[in-house]
Amino acid sequence: MESIFHEKQEGSLCAQHCLNNLLQGEYFSPVELSSIAHQLDEEERMRMAEGGVTSEDYRTFLQVISNALKVWGLELILFNSPEYQRLRIDPINERSFICNYKEHWFTVRKLGKQWFNLNSLLTGPELISDTYLALFLAQLQQEGYSIFVVKGDLPDCEADQLLQMIRVQQMQRPKLIGEELAQLKEQRVQKTDLERVLEANDGSATLDEDEEDLQRALALSRQEIDMEDEEADLRRAIQLSMQGSSRSISQDTAHTSDTHLTSEELRKRREAYFEKQQQQQQQQGPPGQLSQPCERPTTSSGAPGSDPGDAMSEEDMLQAAVTMSLETVRNNFKTEGKK
Repeated sequence: MESIFHEKQEGSLCAQHCLNNLLQGEYFSPVELSSIAHQLDEEERMRMAEGGVTSEDYRTFLQVISNALKVWGLELILFNSPEYQRLRIDPINERSFICNYKEHWFTVRKLGKQWFNLNSLLTGPELISDTYLALFLAQLQQEGYSIFVVKGDLPDCEADQLLQMIRVQQMQRPKLIGEELAQLKEQRVQKTDLERVLEANDGSATLDEDEEDLQRALALSRQEIDMEDEEADLRRAIQLSMQGSSRSISQDTAHTSDTHLTSEELRKRREAYFEKQQQQQQQQGPPGQLSQPCERPTTSSGAPGSDPGDAMSEEDMLQAAVTMSLETVRNNFKTEGKK
C-alpha cells in the first residue's frame, strides 16, 4: 500500500489532509484553504445555517471544503439526509465519503476495488472490506460523526490504477498516531529502566566475575600444590628405594668377596682331593695286583696339571659363584619392591 497517498496529522490541518487524501495528492495548502474561506459570502453562511448546523466554525469549515471540491466538479451530500436515503444506494457502490466529528475531518475512499480509511490520525491507510463498510459508517454515525457522500468523478491517481489490477491484504491494522507515540514513549521508558538496572547490576556482576576468577585460580593452585606434593613423595620413595638397594648390593658384594675363592686356591684343593682319592684306591686295590701311583695328566708344557675335566669344573664353579651373587642381588631388589 505504498502507492496510496496518505497525509498524517500535523497541527490543525485536518481539512487539508482530508482533501489531499481524497484527491490522492498535494492539491491544497493551508494558504489556499484560507483564501477559499474568505470568499464565502453571507448568503452561503445563511444557507448552511438553515441546514440545522449551529456551530459557526463547522459551517465555515464545511463550506470551505465544499467550495474546494467544486473546483474538481465534486459536491457533498449528507449521507443520512432524507433525499439521499430515498435513493437507497448501497454504500459500496459509492466512490468516497468525508466524515466529520467536531473539528476533525477525514476521508474514506475506494481505490481500485477495495475501500480504505485514510484518516490522518492513523499511521497509515486502513483496509476496509465491502461487508464491513456499512457497519463502519453506522458505527461512526452512532459516535456522533456527520458523513457526507462525495458525488462526481475523482481525478485519476496511481493507487487507483494499480489496485484495479491487484488486491492487497493487510496483516496488521495501523495504530492511531497517539497510540504509536504512547507505545514509543513506553518503550523508551522501559529501555531506560532496563539500562538503569543493568548499570546498577554491572558492579555486582563484575564482582561476581572477579570472585569466580579467584575461585578458579585457588582451585588451580591447590591442584598444582597437590601434584607437587605427590611428585615430592614419589621422588623420596624412589630415593629411599635406591638407597636400600645400594646398601643391599654393597652388603651382598662384601659377603660374596668374603666367601669367593680364587682359581689357585680351588686348584690346590682339587689336587689335595685327588691325592687323597689315589691313596685310598692304593690301600683298597685288588689282591695280586701291584698298586701303582696314579699319575696326573700333564699339560702341553710337561708340567703336572689338571685334566680338561678338572679345568672345566673349576670354571663351572667360578660361574656358579658369580650366578649366585647375581641371584642374591635380584632377590634383594624384589624384596625392596614389595616393601
